[in-house]
Amino acid sequence: MTLRTAVVGGGVVSETHLDGIVACPQTALVAVCDIEERRARAMAADNDAAVYTDYERMLDEADVEWVHLCTPVQTHLELALGAVERGIPVLIEKPITETVDEYERLASAAREYDVRVSAVHNHNLTPVMRALTRRVERGDVGQVRAVDHIHTGDTPPDAVMRGEWAFELLGGEFEEGLPHPLYILLRAGGYPRDESAIQVQTSCHREYDRDFGYDTVQLQYVSQDDVQCSATLMGGGIPNKVVYVHGEEGTLVADIVSQTLVSLDRDYSGSSIGRALNNLDRAGDRVWGTAQNARAVAERAAFGEWPIQKELNEHYYQFDEEASAILNDDPMPIPLTEAGWTMRLLESIRDAATEGPAVATPTPED
Repeated sequence: MTLRTAVVGGGVVSETHLDGIVACPQTALVAVCDIEERRARAMAADNDAAVYTDYERMLDEADVEWVHLCTPVQTHLELALGAVERGIPVLIEKPITETVDEYERLASAAREYDVRVSAVHNHNLTPVMRALTRRVERGDVGQVRAVDHIHTGDTPPDAVMRGEWAFELLGGEFEEGLPHPLYILLRAGGYPRDESAIQVQTSCHREYDRDFGYDTVQLQYVSQDDVQCSATLMGGGIPNKVVYVHGEEGTLVADIVSQTLVSLDRDYSGSSIGRALNNLDRAGDRVWGTAQNARAVAERAAFGEWPIQKELNEHYYQFDEEASAILNDDPMPIPLTEAGWTMRLLESIRDAATEGPAVATPTPED
């Protein structure tokens, strides 16, 4: 059995959805929709999907069983409600809505109509994040006490990528990408005790032609399981994206850029031998992880079957797992609650940035 699936919005990310749906054995691409007919036809150029410029008409005519929304965030609530109220499950590109209030409305409708709704949180399903989650759940580091996430080198606010609509956001393109590190922190450390537990500081270090509110964030909270969680997020600079999970019995270090996982499970301090072992353990885990990644890439190039493709492509992994959950009435791999807390963290960042004027940090003259 396959889900009759539609993709709405012909922007930057829609190609990933189109390719994944066509390749996935549990989905069939039956319709595409964009308000511009030229883009809608381009979306359907390499397949036999029906082309629509009217979203409501597509929902009523195309016998769709799953909708993928790849439209600007300002449109998410209205479009998602159109599907939910017809009983059609929806997968929405991040962030799930523009505000927390909009999220609450969508979550309420999902409960009322008993419809599956989720957000694309693909970075939580990369090979290294899946490995990190498995090892934490297995108890490899004992009781988790703290999680730190460093996420630098993100898109700066003024980068031209997704369209003019992104510049309407307080943090511009930087804010558009912020859900990724936020939901990673939530997956690794858990949800905050409540909204009052969230503490945020923001700054704007560069001068921009547009009036952006921030390009750097420090955020922290205590989780419902008493885990101390923190994140440092920065637009621009060199990409460094690392998750540290600190437990009673060790630390796991997930490098999202290299897709390698390092385990630190002994005391390396106090001697030159210990320091050498620290370097050896880190290097050994990185070499092993790199070799495994290279092998997987080679297998994909040689064979290309769907199981191999989805293991390496986190979007494909989410599409496949969510399709299976819908078809088999299983729990969704990305809970709607995770999307809600992502929005609460994002709104806390916006609030911190608007509490006072963001002033560019002056650069000392030589």
